[in-house]
Amino acid sequence: MAIVIGGVLTGLLAGLFGVGGGAIIVPVLYEIFRVMGVADDIRMQLCVGTSLAIIIPTSIRSFAAHRSRGNLPIDILKTWIVPIIVGVVIGGFLAATAPSSLFKSAFVVMAFMLSAKFLFPTSKWRLGNALPGLPLMWLYGIFIGFYSALMGVGGGAVATVIMTLYGQPIHAAVGISAGIGVIISLVGTVGFIIAGLPHQDLMPPLSLGYVSLIGFALMSPVSAFVAPYGATIAHRLSRRKLEIAFGVFLLLVGMRFIVSLT
Repeated sequence: MAIVIGGVLTGLLAGLFGVGGGAIIVPVLYEIFRVMGVADDIRMQLCVGTSLAIIIPTSIRSFAAHRSRGNLPIDILKTWIVPIIVGVVIGGFLAATAPSSLFKSAFVVMAFMLSAKFLFPTSKWRLGNALPGLPLMWLYGIFIGFYSALMGVGGGAVATVIMTLYGQPIHAAVGISAGIGVIISLVGTVGFIIAGLPHQDLMPPLSLGYVSLIGFALMSPVSAFVAPYGATIAHRLSRRKLEIAFGVFLLLVGMRFIVSLT
């Protein structure tokens, strides 16, 4: 039941905000793998890898749903493809060695700052009226991929905020973020499969590297089915309502990570 509920929430978040839903998937899987007796040394990596795999069909469905509802600035997505892949590779390598508490703490700070940006809008929350040039866009792309690989998320939250800080409409930002989730989840999943192969003897049954095929099979169909409904809700909300909803979402995610640190 927890897997089904997690899949529904993941799909709604993917469609509504263009995010992968890893903030929900990872804790659900963590408890499931704990009950299954998965070793502490590889449990978090298994959660992150499986989360990225689950995000693949969900983000594809979400991106397709957003694209069918209007023209998206696809050039932004094309600009970010290569740097995001670079960031995912770097983040995936470090995820297997760095303590998870460090990244959770950093994310809490980031989530609260980004939440404040949407809940308390002001003209000061603007870095420009147009997206910057390639050097800075590449840095942003590397950071999005790096952060996503560490946390097992699609990167939509950070990508959406970056785009809105440069004057991009929230609905377009959410749609592009869903496309970013496709890139990150595909590359990240392959990376975690490869990284986990040397530890295959510690994995639960039907696992491929740091990806649980059972977790993927049970959660991904549900989340992928629900994602278009989240996109429908997003396009029915006004810009301000969508910003408030996104701000509350980030606030709740930050609070969840605080709880996990205690």
